[in-house]
Amino acid sequence: MATNGKRKESMADRVYEALKDDIFEFRLIPGDKFSEGDVGTRLNASRTPVREALYRLQREGYVEVLFRSGWQVKPFDFQQVEELYDLRITLERAAMHKICALPEEPQTIRTLIAIWNPDHPSERAVGSTVRALDESFHCDLVAAAGNREMTRIHREITDRLRIIRRLDFTRDDRVDATYVEHSQILEALRAGQATDAADRLTRHIRASQKAVREITMERIREAAEAHRRVAEGEGEVGVR
Repeated sequence: MATNGKRKESMADRVYEALKDDIFEFRLIPGDKFSEGDVGTRLNASRTPVREALYRLQREGYVEVLFRSGWQVKPFDFQQVEELYDLRITLERAAMHKICALPEEPQTIRTLIAIWNPDHPSERAVGSTVRALDESFHCDLVAAAGNREMTRIHREITDRLRIIRRLDFTRDDRVDATYVEHSQILEALRAGQATDAADRLTRHIRASQKAVREITMERIREAAEAHRRVAEGEGEVGVR
C-alpha cells in the first residue's frame, strides 16, 4: 500500500512539474484550454495523478477549472500583478527602515554584499542561479528586519509573482543592472541611509516590473503565433 501511494505521489509530481514547465515556458499560454484526458495521454498518466497535479496548480493560481469544459491556463491579470508589486514595495521599503534601526548590522547584509559584489564579472551567477539569488536577496532582506508576519506575507507575494519575475533574467542587460542595483541598495543599508536604500529599492523593483511586463507580452505574442502555425498544421505545441 505504501509503495503504491508513493508511486502515485511521484506520478502526480511528475505531471505537476511537466505542466508547470509548459506554463512557464509558454508552451501553454494564458487562456489555453485542455482536458484531463489530454494531459493524461501526453504524459502517459492515469486520471488520479493528473487531477492531483491540476488541483495543486489551481491552488497556486496557474490554472482554473471550467464548468463542464475542462481546464484553462489562468489568464494574466495585470491589474492584480500591479497590486502585488505595490504591496511588495511597501513591505520591502518598511524592511529597509527596520534594518537601519537595528542596534547591529545583521549578518545577512554582509553575506549579501559578498554575493552581489564579486571580485570579477566572470564570478557572477547566470541563468536560473541568478534568478534564485535575486529572489533570495529580497526575501533575506525582509527576513532580516525581524518581523515574522511581514516575512510570511512577503514570501507569499514572491511565490505569486515568480511566474513573471523569472523573465527578468532572460536578458544580459537586466542581469547587469540587478548586480549594480543590489550593490547600491546594500551600500545604502550599510551606511544607515534607510530612505536612500528604500528609494533605490523602489526604482530597482519598478524597473524589473516594467521589463518583465514587456517580456511577458512579447513571449505571449510569440507563443500565440506558434499556436496559430500549429493550428494550420505546421508543427506541434503544448498539450494540443
